[in-house]
Amino acid sequence: MTTVHKTVLVLCTGNSCRSQMAEAILKHDLAGQVRALSAGTRPQPKVADGAIAALHDAGLPTDGLHPKNIEAVLDEPIDLVVTVCDNAKESCPIFPRPVPRIHLPFHDPHGEPLESFIAVRDEIRARLVPAVREALGI
Repeated sequence: MTTVHKTVLVLCTGNSCRSQMAEAILKHDLAGQVRALSAGTRPQPKVADGAIAALHDAGLPTDGLHPKNIEAVLDEPIDLVVTVCDNAKESCPIFPRPVPRIHLPFHDPHGEPLESFIAVRDEIRARLVPAVREALGI
């Protein structure tokens, strides 16, 4: 019997920090249960160095992480959208079909020391993983 993974899209403005960390954490912590994607309403050129360092610090893989525009994932079969910044919540696009959404804002650590990225990473892990489990019933 094959398992049907639920697809979670984490949406942020720049898709360079919080949403990237959330994507990596969901892929790791809910492996085999969800397929995690992330995108931005106005993606930055690259993933923030602090986000990569914070993920490495926790032993999480960062291969393949790169900022993507929301248009790149609009045709995906999304089961849940999670907005992690207020701006993305306000400008979240209309999907081709109704998609459940949850909003969990996290502090933006851009320009702050690595400790700030680590704190946000830990908060994402503590709040987002259970919220996604609950929203998807897994």
